[in-house]
Amino acid sequence: MSLPPGFLDELRARSSLTQVVGRKVMWDARKSNQAKGDMWAPCPFHQEKSASFHVDDRKGFYYCFGCHAKGDAISFVRETENVGFMEAVEILAREAGMPMPERDPQAQQKADRRSQLAEVTELAVKFFRLQLNTGAASEARGYLERRGLKPDVLERWEIGFAPDQWQGLWDHLKAKNVADDLIFGAGLAKPSTKGGKPYDTFRGRIMFPIRDARGRAIAFGGRAMDPSDNAKYLNSPETELFDKGRSLFNHGPARTAAGKGQTLIVAEGYMDVIALASAGFEAAVAPLGTAITENQLQLLWRISPEPIIALDGDTAGLRAAMRLIDLALPMLEAGRSLRFALMPSGKDPDDLLREQGAGALQKLLDQAMPMVRLLWQRETEGQVFDSPERKAALDKALRDKIKLIKDPSIRSHYGQEIKDLRWQLFRGQRGSAQGRRTSGARWSSAPATALASTKASTLAVAQSPEVAEHMREAVILAALATCPSVIESFEADLERMRCSDPFHGDLRDALLQNMSVDADPMRAKLSELLGEQDLENLLTRSHVAIIPCIRTPGDPEKVRIAVAEELAKLQAARGLSAEIAEAAEDLGGVADEGLTWRLSEAAKAADEAQRSARDDNGEVVVADNGVKMDADEVRISRESFDSIDFTRGGRTRN
Repeated sequence: MSLPPGFLDELRARSSLTQVVGRKVMWDARKSNQAKGDMWAPCPFHQEKSASFHVDDRKGFYYCFGCHAKGDAISFVRETENVGFMEAVEILAREAGMPMPERDPQAQQKADRRSQLAEVTELAVKFFRLQLNTGAASEARGYLERRGLKPDVLERWEIGFAPDQWQGLWDHLKAKNVADDLIFGAGLAKPSTKGGKPYDTFRGRIMFPIRDARGRAIAFGGRAMDPSDNAKYLNSPETELFDKGRSLFNHGPARTAAGKGQTLIVAEGYMDVIALASAGFEAAVAPLGTAITENQLQLLWRISPEPIIALDGDTAGLRAAMRLIDLALPMLEAGRSLRFALMPSGKDPDDLLREQGAGALQKLLDQAMPMVRLLWQRETEGQVFDSPERKAALDKALRDKIKLIKDPSIRSHYGQEIKDLRWQLFRGQRGSAQGRRTSGARWSSAPATALASTKASTLAVAQSPEVAEHMREAVILAALATCPSVIESFEADLERMRCSDPFHGDLRDALLQNMSVDADPMRAKLSELLGEQDLENLLTRSHVAIIPCIRTPGDPEKVRIAVAEELAKLQAARGLSAEIAEAAEDLGGVADEGLTWRLSEAAKAADEAQRSARDDNGEVVVADNGVKMDADEVRISRESFDSIDFTRGGRTRN
């Protein structure tokens, strides 16, 4: 459906983003300024305790400094309500009192039919609920009681019973004047192939209603009471309402619970989800009788950035976990992954809760392994690597899997983690003179000692591009803290700037939040929010205090020039790092001409970045602050680049 020109602009103008978002979050009263429409809250799209989600009501946009979610009122409704674009527009228009434009007759007819199908499915929910209390359902009630489902749980999940009759539901719906095509369309009955009366889809089964994220009844799952039935569990056929691969059992309530901070748990079946929710793990969902699909995985990530897959501890559960790895690898993004909590052998979450209680399950969730570890386990478990050929086969298998990851940064981290695990497998635990920089970090020989002529330089001490980037961040943030009037000019760049430590991130957020404050009040505000001592430590660092615009504050133009230069250099350096990482990951054999060209271009970019910061004596300067690095230091700071053997897929040289 096309909307008339100006409709969306008027809708955005009438909709208060603060009110729209306020239904899903708790505002941080300390950071928010309601009078200016400047609001902060914990992000509804990822789990956090701090308020890094910013809403600017004047501009009509939101942005999260943690997960980088951004958009306007329409996109917020789409993401939080899991609806399409037009449905989000309709929700906002209804709240704003704006009539929707006339819809295409065919589209309106389709929407009306979907509503009718949902109403028919709701009638079936009530019918099955009533049938559970009849004499014919005594065996079903006994089974549910043995599984520990008390009356309040049955009521909460609207569990019912389909009598073992060919036309029980059909006759009930026909008595309510429901049209045949709606009964068929809802997947509740099937036409006879022998010319007889249509028959019910579900017979002799315990019935679990399936609702979409908005709470509409769209389908059923039925558990057979006859142990000889070929299908222990049977789902509704796919209909205009129900797409099995795009639906999750308990979607809406789980999304609400996850939004309040609970961990999203993905179990295998209805009973697992019901048991989890009854034990207090309310953010629990299940796919509907199949392996998790790509669409379901996207739904999970809309609810939580790192769901925990709690699969049964049997062969089928492990196979499902392994298949999910291959599905998820190409879809990984920064802050978006999976963890796996494997149940004890032969147990599912329901079994574990009934036998050992919520504490035992929570312990398993706390110990959930990251996906890279399960990938490693899959490729190595039960294998013997006692020859170069077998080791090479393992390397190839892992390299092929890691290549599926599209994000170059994640691909690099996966590669490093695999290298560490490989070292542990083939060489034993590392504790030699090589030393460990950080857990899971790259192992390398000890860095060369700095030359006497370079020991005075802070960059030489660092011998690391990461530390140089950290210093540039400090210069940018300190300069803006002394001259808040300049912040607005760099607002977009600051929002995109990735901060390398939490203090820098908090300072960046505080500067953006208080950009309209003058210099002296800004200093007081930052001291109040971040601590006077920490702020003083930043401003008195040697590479910060020596900057002209900080040494003699008060000149906005000097601040603007200094910040612009440092931002440009920081962005260039980080872009170069990503380029090199991606190039290295693309290597699997001898370098070809195209690869050689790419690397030469990367080297030219590095040289250009260095030249842009050299003084007349050929020494490298960080901004205009006088902190210099000679040619030896440049060589050392690029050690990680030069040590890569690009003909062998990224291994460091001996």
